Amino acid sequence: MIPIHENLQGKVAVVTGGSGVLCSAMSRELARHGVKIAILNRTAEKGEEVVNDIRATGGEAIALAADVLKRESLEEAKRDILQAFGRVDILINGAGGNHPDAITAMETFGEKIEGKSFFELEEKGFSQVFASNFTGTFLASQVFGKELLKQLSPTIINISSMSSYSPMTKVPAYSAAKAGINNFTMWMATHFAEAGLRVNAIAPGFFLTKQNRDLLMNPDGSYTERSNKIIAHTPMRRFGNPEDLLGTLLWLADDTYSGFVTGITVPVDGGFMAYSGV
Repeated sequence: MIPIHENLQGKVAVVTGGSGVLCSAMSRELARHGVKIAILNRTAEKGEEVVNDIRATGGEAIALAADVLKRESLEEAKRDILQAFGRVDILINGAGGNHPDAITAMETFGEKIEGKSFFELEEKGFSQVFASNFTGTFLASQVFGKELLKQLSPTIINISSMSSYSPMTKVPAYSAAKAGINNFTMWMATHFAEAGLRVNAIAPGFFLTKQNRDLLMNPDGSYTERSNKIIAHTPMRRFGNPEDLLGTLLWLADDTYSGFVTGITVPVDGGFMAYSGV
């Protein structure tokens, strides 16, 4: 397929959490349209597979180790990116996810289920999940924002969640952080609008990822009770595929398509948010 987003050719995208299921698909798609990709993960090895895929199809990409919760780590990565590519045009804040230490075993208090209750969640686990999703987005936006503002049509794309609109049970830290992402997206969009930096977010519906697989799939490959609830509440009656996000990604990244769009969070959810349940 011939890329149609010619305006993206030669631009440079930084993708935090770029080895994840969703962000790796985004990275490969941007590379297909001629974008040079910098994959950031806590360990560079995680991004090498994505980089190899991109290079195998003629694209340009590098993988770097960076911790989005450590400013000095992000600054070091920025220096390497500028040395390799000379600029930054697009920032995708995809680092985040969840952790068992911030998940309750029961959906509502009083359920007779073994595992952590709300009162047994430890502050460290809660804070770590909140920070990896929200504070990591803040720090990466600060570090790379100065480089973005040097370009003519820069953009930041944050990764939100369905849980930002209506919090999912069991995952209070993740839900709170993603709600914060929506608000922060609007704040940054307003703050940087006159400077020419657009800031938007994508809120994926329910996709199978490394972080949520244990919540959504049984060991035998069947759906958990939680998955059956999700599918029943999704009018399209399926989980999303990473490819379902790519059209929205390209629309938001290419200013010739979305140059007057800033401060929004776009649901890509199979109708989940629209369905009342009846």
